[in-house]
Amino acid sequence: MVRQTVTVVGHIPEETTSFVGREAELVRLEEALPDHRLVTLTGTGGVGKTRLALRAARRVASRYPDGVWWADLSPLDGDRLLLAAVSDAVDLSDHSPRMPVEALCEWLSGKRLLLVLDSCEHLADACRTLVGDLLTAVPGLTVLATSRQPLRLAAERLIEVEPMRADGPDALALFTERATALAPADVLGGPVTTAVVSICRRLEGIPLALELAAAQVGRATVEEVSHRLTSRFDVLVHSEPVWPERHRTMRTAIGWSHELCAPTERLLWARLTVFRSAFDAASARSVCSGGPLGLPETGRALAGLVAKSVVSRDGDRYRMLDTIREYGRLWLAALGEEDAVADRHAEHFLGLARQADAGWLGPEQLSWYRWAGEAYTDLCTALDRLLVTSPREALELAGVVGFLWSCCGRLREARSYLEQTLAEYRSPCPERVRALWSLGVTASLQGDYDTAHRLSAECGALARQDGDPETVLAAAYLTGLLALLTGQPVDARTVTDRALAQLPGDPFDSPSRLRCHLVGVFALNALGKLDEARAEGERLRRGCVARGECWTRAYVDHQLALIALHTGRPHEAAEHARAMLVGKREMGDSFGIALGLDVLAAAIAAQGDGERAAQVFGTGLALWATVGHPQRGTPELRAVREECERAARAAVGDLAYDAAFERGANGDTETCLAEALRA
Repeated sequence: MVRQTVTVVGHIPEETTSFVGREAELVRLEEALPDHRLVTLTGTGGVGKTRLALRAARRVASRYPDGVWWADLSPLDGDRLLLAAVSDAVDLSDHSPRMPVEALCEWLSGKRLLLVLDSCEHLADACRTLVGDLLTAVPGLTVLATSRQPLRLAAERLIEVEPMRADGPDALALFTERATALAPADVLGGPVTTAVVSICRRLEGIPLALELAAAQVGRATVEEVSHRLTSRFDVLVHSEPVWPERHRTMRTAIGWSHELCAPTERLLWARLTVFRSAFDAASARSVCSGGPLGLPETGRALAGLVAKSVVSRDGDRYRMLDTIREYGRLWLAALGEEDAVADRHAEHFLGLARQADAGWLGPEQLSWYRWAGEAYTDLCTALDRLLVTSPREALELAGVVGFLWSCCGRLREARSYLEQTLAEYRSPCPERVRALWSLGVTASLQGDYDTAHRLSAECGALARQDGDPETVLAAAYLTGLLALLTGQPVDARTVTDRALAQLPGDPFDSPSRLRCHLVGVFALNALGKLDEARAEGERLRRGCVARGECWTRAYVDHQLALIALHTGRPHEAAEHARAMLVGKREMGDSFGIALGLDVLAAAIAAQGDGERAAQVFGTGLALWATVGHPQRGTPELRAVREECERAARAAVGDLAYDAAFERGANGDTETCLAEALRA
């Protein structure tokens, strides 16, 4: 799901084209929201429900002190990921093993906010249940939904979104603006012509249909577009199955655009429907080429679909509207290519995951973490396919992306797929060791230490049988991580030192070897061997900087910040804490950001700025709330936090401390984080 932060509190996607008309509908919607906790915009596909909701959300944002939050449900294929999508939309990356709906209700409790659920129709039953639970548990919540059918809840206020009046000013203006944007300025030949009016009437004022027709202008005159539409529309509309009239008109308009595409463009249109989220040109070529679509032809066909507004482009990413995707999927089924394209899609994303794994230690590491988040729904689609066709490859894919997801907040989804793939493929193999390791890391981060210990034991036993150095070191890292998190630094140091001694090499020979060295730094610090910890940490940091590695470097900076604090160098501690925060922020790791803010607050307090330390400490507490844990980490951090609070309160007094703390805890997290990063 693509999401951008805007000036209002919350997350609302940017409008990429102009908004035309709909003033009466906006007024009705603005009047309905204060009096109804669930408002659902209904109407046929392509009628403009999403754009209307988007514009309304911006106009009413000031009414909701805790923000307006947008969840795009159109990429979801089934309800498995619904809770994850909504949690992600409201910035909840829960690390606890509790029920997802419980975590979501607790996170929203006490807030006054507007949640927009866009494209609910294919998940109507699941959305009905979720919205009902949320409205019951969160009194300050208002939900705005868009759907082709009502959610059928007692609290629901329905607003039917009609097409624009076919010969009215809004429809004419929309067609004219879109045609002018895609073609030379004089393409319409002056004032609105009879041909434009004819097009708007024939397409019954349905916005998406008008935009598809406007995309034909330039390659043909408006009069030619009108003539083609008139001559072919009656044939197409009578060949459609029995649909409600406006649904049939929209499908027929899409069918008309389909007929105007070249054969290779039609084929690509059908094959692209396998993607659930935005994709790049390389992925389109990899998944969709074949037969008459060679690699060059695929690129040309993609450009043609963009020109015809079948596919939208934003930078180097491409996306297809759900209504258009549905039509293409019908053609994919008619071609008998559904299985073949799904297999290519799954193999493509498995191949990308292998590249991400191979490049984890290099300069592309951060890009791969971002990719794992951006391609989330497609990775889930690939996993679902491989679970049916190749469980061992599903296990491999889950093992790789499970760790990436765990590191950027998707612990629940990582755990779900790891558990499922491990249950499906039980034979001993390297892929199973990797998946057990990933699941053990995930359970550890959730605080489920009993499960993590069981997984660690099984992972270690299989690794010893396998004998591969990387799997042995991976198992040692998991055991060491668990020992650190449960307050046993001696055990953590012992197990990783033993594995590294048995398998000597440079720390940067492999990811698992580097992670074992990282455990060693944590253990040395916890044991009070600060000189050793600092020397080893600085050595690892230099290697990470030289290679462009981000994940390990951030945690090394965390440890160097603590060491600087313990040895009376608060300015140096703050520098390392901010360096950690920059890395964790770029990875989207809420857990890591919360850890870093605690250390930064302590460093600022040690410099004597109690008020600023209190605000940073409050921001950190707000981040801890997003991961569902009250300030977790290794046990020795508790003393650091307590000392931070004592020093800050002593510097400014209780009243000033509490006021600054509240500003950090209740302010916009992104703004407060940006302030904390300023030295």
